[in-house]
Amino acid sequence: QVQLVESGGGLVQAGGSLRLSCAASGLTFSSYVMGWFRQAPGKEREFVGTISWNVNFANYGDSAKGRFTISRDNGKNTVYLQMNSLKPEDTALYYCAASRTYSYDARRYDYWGQGTPVTVSS
Repeated sequence: QVQLVESGGGLVQAGGSLRLSCAASGLTFSSYVMGWFRQAPGKEREFVGTISWNVNFANYGDSAKGRFTISRDNGKNTVYLQMNSLKPEDTALYYCAASRTYSYDARRYDYWGQGTPVTVSS
């Protein structure tokens, strides 16, 4: 039914940029808050950011540090994560997720993508 498919991950040098995409299907996209999370091996899942169904409002975790920007295109059922000034500490598997409520708590998110890997070299 519901599918969230991330793309855009890869290898990048420190200081570089990547834009991740998450294409959603099987849900009423505009009714969901969309979030980005990341998880490195052996570490807990970390909140990156979220954007409301109101596309002009977003919230970021401290991991973003002013470097990341979330946007969404409801016409394309797609949410984006623009990542600039990447650091090796950003290396992780990045997930997008959908929630009925605006939250940074992963438990509030009902649907998850499979993740796209991001590796930042020194």
